[in-house]
Amino acid sequence: MNLNQEDRRIIVELELEKAENIFAEHEVLLKAGFWSTLANRLYYSLFHAVTALLINDGHEVGTHKGAAIRFQQYYVKKHIFSVEEGRFYSQLQSIRESADYNCSFEVSENDVLTKIEPARQLIEKIKQYIYHS
Repeated sequence: MNLNQEDRRIIVELELEKAENIFAEHEVLLKAGFWSTLANRLYYSLFHAVTALLINDGHEVGTHKGAAIRFQQYYVKKHIFSVEEGRFYSQLQSIRESADYNCSFEVSENDVLTKIEPARQLIEKIKQYIYHS
C-alpha cells in the first residue's frame, strides 16, 4: 500500500475507531445471547485492529487469511506479540468462519464469554504499539 504519512495516519485512525465501535457491540449481543454474532464481532474488532497495525507499519493487508499470516510473520515471530496472542487471533478467526459458513456449527455461551476480555486486551495492546512505535 503506497500511502503518504498523513493518509496512513488517517486510515489507521479509522481502522482503530472501527475496531472499538465493533467491540462495543459485544455488550448488546451478550445481553441478547447472540453467541455466534458475538464471536463474529469479536473477530472483526480484532481484524480491524490488526489491519490498523499492518497499515501503520506499511504492510499489505489483503485478505482475512493474509492479515492473520502477516500478523504472525511480522509481529508474533518477532516477539512483538506473544504466540498466545497470535493463536488467540487465529482461534477467533476460525470460530467466526465456522459460525458464519457452517450451518451445523453452534457457538456456545462459554465459547465466547472467555474471549471478550482477551480481545479487549489485544486491541489495547495493538493501540499501544501503534501510538508508541
